[in-house]
Amino acid sequence: MSKKLKVVTIGGGSSYTPELLEGFIKRYDELPISELWLVDVEAGKEKQDIIFDLCLRMIERAGVPIALYKTLNRREALVDADFVTTQLRVGQLKARELDERIPLSYGYLGQETNGAGGLFKGLRTIPVIFDIINDVKEICPNAWVINFTNPAGMVTEAVYRHTDFKKFIGVCNIPVGMKMFIRDVLKLAPTDELNIDLFGLNHMVFIKDVIVNGTSRFDELLDGVASGTLTAGSVKNIFDLPFSEGLIRSLRLLPCSYLLYYFKQKEMLAIEMGEFYKGGARATVVQKVEKQLFELYKDPALNVKPKELELRGGAYYSDAACEVISDIYNDKQSEHYVNVPHHGHVDNIPADWAVEMTCTIGRDGATPSSRITHFDEKVLGLIYTIKGFEVAASEAALSGNFNDVLLALNLSPLIHSDKDAEKIARDMLLAHEANLPNFAQAIAALK
Repeated sequence: MSKKLKVVTIGGGSSYTPELLEGFIKRYDELPISELWLVDVEAGKEKQDIIFDLCLRMIERAGVPIALYKTLNRREALVDADFVTTQLRVGQLKARELDERIPLSYGYLGQETNGAGGLFKGLRTIPVIFDIINDVKEICPNAWVINFTNPAGMVTEAVYRHTDFKKFIGVCNIPVGMKMFIRDVLKLAPTDELNIDLFGLNHMVFIKDVIVNGTSRFDELLDGVASGTLTAGSVKNIFDLPFSEGLIRSLRLLPCSYLLYYFKQKEMLAIEMGEFYKGGARATVVQKVEKQLFELYKDPALNVKPKELELRGGAYYSDAACEVISDIYNDKQSEHYVNVPHHGHVDNIPADWAVEMTCTIGRDGATPSSRITHFDEKVLGLIYTIKGFEVAASEAALSGNFNDVLLALNLSPLIHSDKDAEKIARDMLLAHEANLPNFAQAIAALK
């Protein structure tokens, strides 16, 4: 690596950026960043300006020599970059609201990374990520791209399936939250070594073992979660419903909270439909939280990440990204839970799949854990189904073809009618027209 360590954050006006900077500041001794560039688009300029000013105050308070820059010109920022982080939302939170409300209007789950909502977030996002990768290949080809833009699994699948760019790692906060939950409920000391055997796809991961100081404590954890004496950690954008004892004991796996959408589909839909009929959606809550956050960020006396950021729903994304960057930079060979292709490491899934699993990360990127070479057969059918959805979605994002969108929708287990799939696809293509330029011809045919 160069002596000058330069990081470029695309989506720099995100409300998560103060957490990213906090992570860089507390790791400055091992990750001596000399330049941090915040990149955004014209529509995000006002937020970018607020974030920039807060970050300047945070850097000054910390007393670290990080030079901070802001720009709307991505190519200018990428010159000599060592790491590029992506945390963008095409169409901003108004687009998320459409992703949630349109499926709900037809009686289907509306969620930003699953089902119809997740598909359309992917359709908007994948072409933009590809544009960023093309710029990186031209301007800073040795840089690593650390992505925590959702849907992270679908995006990672698309990058490795449809480009030749290899220095790309997808990061998610869900495994981090699960690890924090485990440390808490097992009452581990900071000095205790915790290793987790985690496998699956993004937002569809399962834990099959928990090893503390070399000894498995999985049975203790599983029994506590199944019996209800331990409550499995959730995330802010998912209602905290417990999985049934029978499910946990029969699986002998600990599922992440997003699996509520598949194992408690009826209950989750009933809750979301209730909110919808009252005029609400998760996106409206997030917009209120974000508005409050930016009012806090404007305070010239604020020079730290406010505690209220954890209400936003994606807490610890940024901290996870900082760890991954540090481990690559310092060749730490540490354990993380990331989205990467497994290249045949797992023996009972196709070799070209991108998966989310326990990996060791160092200078050459992520290597799947030697402890996991086989995905549990009990959940393999569900994993295959969602991977088929992800692959079809990545194909549709590139083709701009209406029938490819229909294929992806119909492959989702959250969509139960081919006729409804056509209606949802039509409405969502028209609603998102401004952010789906490669679908221009298909959208024109719908008008």
